[in-house]
Amino acid sequence: MRKAKQSYRNLLFLPLLVLLYACAEPLSVANPPLPQAEQPLSWSARAGINGLLNASVWMGQRSGYIALFAKDGELVHATTAGYADVESLSPMTLDTRVRMASMTKPVTAVAAMILMEEGRLGLDDPVSDYIPEAASLQVASQQQPDASGEFVLQALQQPLSVRHLLTFSSGIGSQEGEGELVELWAANSIYRTGGSLGDRVDRILSLPLFEQPGTRWRYGWSADVLARVVEVASGQSFDAFLQQRIFDPLGMVHTSFLPPADQRQGMASVYTQNEEGKLQPVSYFKNDAPDWTPGGSGLVSTAGDYMRFALMLLNGGVYEDARILQSDTVAEMTHPHVKSGVLAERDIEGLGWGLGVAVAVDSEATPFGDYNGDFWWSGYYGTTFFVSPSANMVGVVLSQNEPAANSDDPIALYAVQGLALMQ
Repeated sequence: MRKAKQSYRNLLFLPLLVLLYACAEPLSVANPPLPQAEQPLSWSARAGINGLLNASVWMGQRSGYIALFAKDGELVHATTAGYADVESLSPMTLDTRVRMASMTKPVTAVAAMILMEEGRLGLDDPVSDYIPEAASLQVASQQQPDASGEFVLQALQQPLSVRHLLTFSSGIGSQEGEGELVELWAANSIYRTGGSLGDRVDRILSLPLFEQPGTRWRYGWSADVLARVVEVASGQSFDAFLQQRIFDPLGMVHTSFLPPADQRQGMASVYTQNEEGKLQPVSYFKNDAPDWTPGGSGLVSTAGDYMRFALMLLNGGVYEDARILQSDTVAEMTHPHVKSGVLAERDIEGLGWGLGVAVAVDSEATPFGDYNGDFWWSGYYGTTFFVSPSANMVGVVLSQNEPAANSDDPIALYAVQGLALMQ
């Protein structure tokens, strides 16, 4: 609560900064990532977006931002604020590459949906058809072991399915939360143990599930298991499949899995907050994965590249001349199969979940500026995108900040969405 109040107190400085940007023109884009609209966002929306992002940088909350908004398939606003690297004063630019973290998950979902359209994967297929280790899964009857120190295990009431992975109702956990079952999963973190994607998935599928598949939404490693399913069903490595079937057709030329450390020149640096709440660079990344290809994280991209992906979803599976999915498939993907409980542990209401994306089911209850039916997802390092079918608008907003005990809430990331949509 203290941090939230401080964040809102900081916003009191915004009126002055917004005035400075009240007459702001859209960023001059020499090589726009998509066609520019004749009519940009309103001056008030541009002023609010620019002022808010620059204020966040000015107050030392974040090192920098990139924001793109498109309406009716055309760029209506592009802006940057702050630095890709504070120490060298390298500015954020529209083509700065950043760690997308969990914004990898919707890409993984699209990969699975491609295979479903081709009949190589079924939504209700048992995961064990592709990963034999899934046939031996059991569920912990409670989060703590019994008096003997062992977890009491139950058989699955139904097989773990591809649908469960896509709806995040698999019972597969992560290291988030408290309790000895959480500690067991943390000790076997998919990101901290070695080996290929297949090796890591086999390892976590030896752990007891948190609950029966299909019973609740849980943020965990479902997308990583799904990526392994994609590998087996397609007969290709996960990165090769994404490159061939999504990135190349969409012209996402700056998107890839995290390269080795000596090939990261030009990428935005990641910062966090120290004990005094001031920015400091991050030198160790617990989720770095240059030697394997997770489905829940790991992609590096630009705002323009991810905008192409988001516009493909808005357009019913097609962007320019590239048809990635059929419109019925996108409609199924963005339908709220899970009606509630999404991010409930973070006291967020009004959200449902489709097949790999969050969906607004009660826009009056969500803390975001959105409409019912809007879908979106965010990443750990302060990245987010949204697709609003009602407004025919897409937004991509990127920063690079690892959450810490002294980090402010990422209000700016989501406030600019509201400013763009509610102009």
